[in-house]
Amino acid sequence: MNNLPSNSGHSRGRGRGKKPNEELVRGSQLGHPTVPQQTMIRQPQNNPAGQSVTDAAEGDPRGSVRGRRLITDVVRSRPSGLLTKTGTTGKKITVQTNYYKLLRRPNWSLYQYRVDFSPDVDNTFLRRGLLSEHRNILGGYIFDGSVLFCTTKFKDIPNSPYVLDLLTKSRAGENIQIQIKSVGIVDAMDPQQLQVLNLILRRAMEGLKLQIVSRNYFDPQAKIVLDNYRMELWPGYTTSIRQHESDLLLCAEIAHKVMRTDTLYHILSKNIRESDDYQGAFKREVIGMVVLTDYNNKTYRVDDVDFASSPMTKFGTKDGEISFVDYYKKRYNITIRDYKQPLVVSRPTEKNIRGGADQLIMLIPELARATGLTDNMRSDFRLMKAMGEHTRMAPERRIDRLRIFNQRLQKSEPSVNMLKSWNVELDSALVEIPARVLPPQKIVFGGQRRYLCDSRADWTYECRKDAMFTNVDIKRWYVITPGRSKREVQEFVKLCMQSSGGMKLQMSEPRYEEIPDDRNGTYSQAIDNAAAKDPQIIMIVIKSPNDEKYSCIKKRTCVDRPVPSQVVTLKAIAPRPDRASGLRSIANKVVIQMNAKLMGAPWMIELPINGLMTVGFDVCHSSKNKNKSYGALVATMDLKTSTRYFSSVTEHMKGQELSNQITMNMTCALKAYRAHHGTLPERILFFRDGVGDGQLHQVFNSEVKFLKSQLDSIYKSAGREQGCNMAFVVVTKRINTRYFVNKRNPEPGTVVDDVITLPERYDFYLVSQAVNQGTVSPTNYNVLHDSMGLNADKVQILTYKMTHMYYNWSGTCRVPAVCQYAHKLAFLVAESIHRAPSTGLENQ
Repeated sequence: MNNLPSNSGHSRGRGRGKKPNEELVRGSQLGHPTVPQQTMIRQPQNNPAGQSVTDAAEGDPRGSVRGRRLITDVVRSRPSGLLTKTGTTGKKITVQTNYYKLLRRPNWSLYQYRVDFSPDVDNTFLRRGLLSEHRNILGGYIFDGSVLFCTTKFKDIPNSPYVLDLLTKSRAGENIQIQIKSVGIVDAMDPQQLQVLNLILRRAMEGLKLQIVSRNYFDPQAKIVLDNYRMELWPGYTTSIRQHESDLLLCAEIAHKVMRTDTLYHILSKNIRESDDYQGAFKREVIGMVVLTDYNNKTYRVDDVDFASSPMTKFGTKDGEISFVDYYKKRYNITIRDYKQPLVVSRPTEKNIRGGADQLIMLIPELARATGLTDNMRSDFRLMKAMGEHTRMAPERRIDRLRIFNQRLQKSEPSVNMLKSWNVELDSALVEIPARVLPPQKIVFGGQRRYLCDSRADWTYECRKDAMFTNVDIKRWYVITPGRSKREVQEFVKLCMQSSGGMKLQMSEPRYEEIPDDRNGTYSQAIDNAAAKDPQIIMIVIKSPNDEKYSCIKKRTCVDRPVPSQVVTLKAIAPRPDRASGLRSIANKVVIQMNAKLMGAPWMIELPINGLMTVGFDVCHSSKNKNKSYGALVATMDLKTSTRYFSSVTEHMKGQELSNQITMNMTCALKAYRAHHGTLPERILFFRDGVGDGQLHQVFNSEVKFLKSQLDSIYKSAGREQGCNMAFVVVTKRINTRYFVNKRNPEPGTVVDDVITLPERYDFYLVSQAVNQGTVSPTNYNVLHDSMGLNADKVQILTYKMTHMYYNWSGTCRVPAVCQYAHKLAFLVAESIHRAPSTGLENQ
């Protein structure tokens, strides 16, 4: 039943999307490891030479594992007929980037070998140490834990698949066999050379006395201790060498790792002290948590707690049964203190099962470090502020840190020797490249009043004094409120009505539905009562943020009794003498949201194209079932003539391709467009979010082609023989690229489409927002298909225009508004509703 906890480490789970202005804190796989993580390599089935391939060009030292993109399988999405992907519109400027140029490209051929240890050694640091004992035989080499790149060609051993069969001894005196098998040659122009360069860089970084945690290197000596919160912040670096337009460039980004000092044993002890049902409380707190084990630097997701087992429990090995206490003492020289603690259970991932490790993984609570930030931590304003002071670095400070990193790399003797030995030379100056600032956009309000958006990218003040672009008068609406809070709610409703007057929206006095308590069932009954009277919208007041209550309300209003709803918290709207202006601002935003939910438009932008449908699609994983996800599609109905939107959500299981769901949702959107306009859209601009580099191949070869063929058939059946004019753009927010102007953040609208872009792609970077703290993060746009007939300039300008249309914020957002709407909808369903909303809300 029990599998050894040292052999099946995995890291699962992803953090939520960042807020637009937040600095990245890599906190999903955290801990305090002491050794590097094991590298995983696999043989691709379609490689006749038997050459092992990895994706280390993406900065992933683990190599290629199943589901990840292969470096030799680069997605060449750039259209063959595309003459140029660089635009010309806008003010030309020069920006500084977080890239360094490789001045000298190595001109060597390397032999590639696979290394196996018997019995298996799961610690990469030990693997490298054992192999280094034979360096006199190997000559010049670099070893990542599983794959050996060597300057020496070894002869095959007769009647053996191996070229070398070495014997060595562990510290405990155990005989260990090292078997080396030839798998290919890496020539000077081989794309896999990038993997070797990344490995060389990582070895050079070890000379800086950095410590590897999960994938990246961090500096424990420069740690920032947050004693009050039992955690530390370790500064570090994310690095990646890749072939860009004309040069090999190193992207270096500053990262921080949140290192909690809590173990699961601390959490267990706290629950024993504070809870009568400590077992239930402990399970609720740790199940789903990702933990890190220091002894092998691996992460695991907690799936259960086995209170019937303890460290004294025995499990079977090839040498007979052994207890966990004895196993850890013998294998890692670790003494377990509490023999009565329960064992934590982690189920094997699909990757483990494919590798033959299909048994449960049992972990010791006192050896498993809690990782990441809990919801309570995220809601702790003081903690997040304390962390933000260190992680939100202004551009000037970030540039200084990057220069210090480069200087350390160029001056540390071990680092210099490593780079020189492989004939690698790094430039000392950050790469400077040409960029453009796109023209500012005009925001259109009611009565065709226009506001030229400035570098603040914020028109909150104009929203307060100008009429909204289109208003939907709110004459029939209900407010559901706890009876004891009715007076405060009435005061807030008055503020809303005053705000609506300034925006030329008529808002009648609502009807109030008082409830005696705040139980979920009481809210559900009140919503039923209000919905039966056919209101335009219902405002529901809850005491404070509560996920369970919010989920109950949204299920009722989105699925059971479909009606537009606006949830507000009493905590946010309660009047206080010191926050009068803040309350007016909240009231203003609530009115804007209510108008938008009723198909009004608070503002508009100037659009030069008729018949354009913009579409956003995003995916979120279900919080209830990790094997289930929800994909949301949101489409405009030609913003030049209509303020209507179409939205749809579909559910799909893990591993299931999204081609059918996207096409089905898109077909429904086209039906809605035709019902509204009597014709199909002239052009479709499709923004696809939620795609990692490893999924790009699948999206390009299945989603895009399937969607295009289906849309072409729809258009041809409608008499349009040329088919559908569509551009399909992948939107990526989680990137390490940054650029600066005179050590400051670039203005909104700053676009980069050369030098640091990729030669095989039709891509560009765009900064669309202004931030007050930290360094702004650009968004990457990769055009996988384009038959719209627009040049690169127009695609970039259209993309920028669409970032001005998110009605939950009177300013630009980081992605086109339809992407943000799709994300919000998918997130709502995945977190709260767990089923598709009623079709009655598709057009709202």
